[in-house]
Amino acid sequence: MNAEFIALGTEILLGDIANSHARFLSLEFAKLGIGVYYHAAVGDHLGRIVSQLQLALERSQVIVITGGLGPTDDDLTRNAVAKACDLPLVYDEDAFQSLIVPYFDKLGRPYLEVHKRQAERIGDAKFLPNARGTAPGQYLEWNGRHLFLLPGPPLEMQGMYSDEVKPILERISGSGSITSRVLHLFGIGESAAEAKVLDLLQTQSNPTIAPLAGEGEMLFRITAKAQTKEEALALIAPIEKEITARLGQYIYGYDEDTLSLVVFRRLLEKRVKVGFAESCTGGLLSSMLVDIPGSSEVFAGSVIAYHNEVKVAQLGLSESILLKDGAVSEETAKQMALGIQNRLNCDFGVSVTGIAGPTGGTADKPVGLVYVAATNGQTTTVARHVFPGSRMQVRVRAAKAALKQLLDLLNDTEVKI
Repeated sequence: MNAEFIALGTEILLGDIANSHARFLSLEFAKLGIGVYYHAAVGDHLGRIVSQLQLALERSQVIVITGGLGPTDDDLTRNAVAKACDLPLVYDEDAFQSLIVPYFDKLGRPYLEVHKRQAERIGDAKFLPNARGTAPGQYLEWNGRHLFLLPGPPLEMQGMYSDEVKPILERISGSGSITSRVLHLFGIGESAAEAKVLDLLQTQSNPTIAPLAGEGEMLFRITAKAQTKEEALALIAPIEKEITARLGQYIYGYDEDTLSLVVFRRLLEKRVKVGFAESCTGGLLSSMLVDIPGSSEVFAGSVIAYHNEVKVAQLGLSESILLKDGAVSEETAKQMALGIQNRLNCDFGVSVTGIAGPTGGTADKPVGLVYVAATNGQTTTVARHVFPGSRMQVRVRAAKAALKQLLDLLNDTEVKI
């Protein structure tokens, strides 16, 4: 059984609101073992909605339509489904009295004549009560297809799904689970990573393996379908083990992990604090860590040393080093890391200095050149990077590189400081 979702509303296409329904429903359907093959968004135009519905009816067994169930002229879902399925649309007085009138009574407000449109039934569809709004949903079984009409407001839609739709889906789909395991990698590109597991990608069936690229990192999502989550995880385990054997040096986390979260946990585990000295990242590195609740336990502070005078005054950088090697250099990065560790009296110091662009590069020091240094007082590591992309991309990738370098040093520092 496969499914697709259609979100209705011109406001979605204009970007005024995000289509959060797709993510929620995809996660919920995965728990039931129902594969979601398509997402679509359609504006408030009857012809285009009908065309999209006709396409969906040809290729999907379960179709969920969100939005367009209000009482106004631009609420077209009921009309579109009736037309696409060639079914009558008939007003149901009993539904109006039992599902809509009580909601207004509870609010202490009179209903309007226009609200009766929300009680128009498509063929022999079943009305789905809406405990959180005026618009009931509908469930229509038609020619082997299962159509669910749900309201647009997220809290109404999610509540109706849990109360009304999920029990129906459990009945018609049987038991099953789609479960994923996500491996997060840093320091290797998508193409290079794919090349190392190409044979697994070419022979995949169940589980499936999906490589996905991000800013400066990538992930592999391993997804299995089985009767239970435990059985799905058992199918995933050998694939995960094989990918780890080939790419383990690049794997830093799993599932919902981020680099900053993994670094935070390691700092907390070792009961140590870190300070950052940032030039080209301009506070972005610090922000990534302090976004995490509880970061005050592990983050001493930072100095945004953008100008050379600040590097000298706040981090103790030697003017002779700046004159000899320049602000963007291995030695400058090293002294910045040592300087912030000393200045803040913390266990680890990390620095970033580079040329974010789009101007300022030379033949020897191109745009995107970044040096990252990390120190624990005994060991100091310095790495040279040349990051492609826009100014923001360079800054984001540099900040992530700094987090990964700190993580590596933390992992190599076995004794708690």
